[in-house]
Amino acid sequence: MYQRILQVKLYCRGRNSLLHSALLAVVLLSCIPLGVNADRDVLVLQSTTSTANSGFYDHVLPLFEKAHGIKVNVVAVGTGQAIRNAIRGEGDVLLVHAESDEKQFVQDGWGLKRFDLMFNDFLLVGPAADPAALSEAQSVSGALTRISADKVFFASRGDDSGTHKKELALWNAAGIDPSGASGSWYRETGSGMGATLNIAVGMNAYCLTDRATWISFANKQGLKVLYEDDPPLFNQYGIILVNPKKHPHVNAEAGQTFIDWMIGEEGQNAIANFRRTGQQLFFPNASP
Repeated sequence: MYQRILQVKLYCRGRNSLLHSALLAVVLLSCIPLGVNADRDVLVLQSTTSTANSGFYDHVLPLFEKAHGIKVNVVAVGTGQAIRNAIRGEGDVLLVHAESDEKQFVQDGWGLKRFDLMFNDFLLVGPAADPAALSEAQSVSGALTRISADKVFFASRGDDSGTHKKELALWNAAGIDPSGASGSWYRETGSGMGATLNIAVGMNAYCLTDRATWISFANKQGLKVLYEDDPPLFNQYGIILVNPKKHPHVNAEAGQTFIDWMIGEEGQNAIANFRRTGQQLFFPNASP
């Protein structure tokens, strides 16, 4: 940076001071890291498609912004990508749903304290005819075993999202590696939850989805919930401030204000009051 400033000063030597000042300002602006929030009343939230697609942020963020005058810009991607973005300093706060990865993020020094925020659950949905008889399964492992044994279509996000991570953990718990069937009955979409559900509709396939996206999903057509209410399908969300010691441009003050609000009484009430078609999508469980 200092070398570039010196070059400008040398270039401008003997020229008018207005030109010198203008060029110097351009150089200084170009030296600001891309992740910097120039406006300290704006923060970047790295988060998930499941929260964004459900309309959750459309409900919660205006309440926070009204209370604190801080604008929240949401980057909605899969959990894995959101964590990688935060590691690169491309956000101030991380809100995702893969607890072991979140704890590793903090352990590696990229984030400060992790807080439980809210939960819901995952569902196995599929064609109403239910060719693998998931509705008769006694466990989620049993349900996945039926899909694998009958080689019926299963649409996987395949995108390193929190939902995809959960799906792979469930297959592993069932003692099944579906990767060998990739491209046959096991189809990896590489897409978000809504897009993957649309593909499942088109293929008449089974799919793992979070409840919030399912309730909000308008194109269910012949798909229905076939397996639910099993403890392994629990879906916990966490919230973490990105470590400003790793990335000095992180808007730590605004980020911590947002976290405190979300895990406090106002935020937890806002979460509890968010509904679609009369159904609660997320359940607050923070312990400040």
